[in-house]
Amino acid sequence: MEEILRSGLAALGLPADCVPQLLRYAALLEEKNRVMNLTAITDPAEVARLHFLDSAALLTLTDLRNKTLVDVGTGAGFPGLPIRIAEPSVRVTLLDSLGKRVAFLQEVCDALGLSDAACVHARAEEFAAGNRERFDAAVSRAVASLPMLAELCLPLVKVGGTFIAMKSVGAVEELDAAGRAVSVLGGRIAAVRDYAIPGTEITHRAVLIEKVKPTPPKYPRPFAKIKKAPL
Repeated sequence: MEEILRSGLAALGLPADCVPQLLRYAALLEEKNRVMNLTAITDPAEVARLHFLDSAALLTLTDLRNKTLVDVGTGAGFPGLPIRIAEPSVRVTLLDSLGKRVAFLQEVCDALGLSDAACVHARAEEFAAGNRERFDAAVSRAVASLPMLAELCLPLVKVGGTFIAMKSVGAVEELDAAGRAVSVLGGRIAAVRDYAIPGTEITHRAVLIEKVKPTPPKYPRPFAKIKKAPL
């Protein structure tokens, strides 16, 4: 795993001094995954490429240095935690609705000495009530449609900030359908950037949505309404 991480980070143009922390994170993930379902990807090489390098690649697509970043639906910490490990100036908030996952993330942050990383147990639409337009950027790799993700994430982003949605390259129709929702929520699709995961033949897509005006106060709606009637 160490060599995969070093060569992959080099391919991304990122420094390799974060490798020891990533290796420790991987060990903690492997250990905890034996007793709770954190990830279906367990092969160390695939963890390195499909979790760590896939996450770190976002640092090559937009400037997150010295930014506040919220990772919505972070799960086992992706992409927010590898981003924070690879770029220590990012002030990251890892947000998830499952307490056990958040407890694991806190264990990782404590073990790695990441005292500035916040691990928060909350639903995104509830978290928005006290954290509206607080962050420079939001990111999500959660499995949900882009209109739904936009409603959960854009209210958290400052005007002038960015929401980064990680998607597959096949999500063309979804992207086309999301234009209205993004506009209603105060955003505009600024760029669609495809990137290759180093050491693989896999290409993923990042949709960069710029926050151009405040999100109307009625958004985000309760999750049941978001799911039943996406914008």
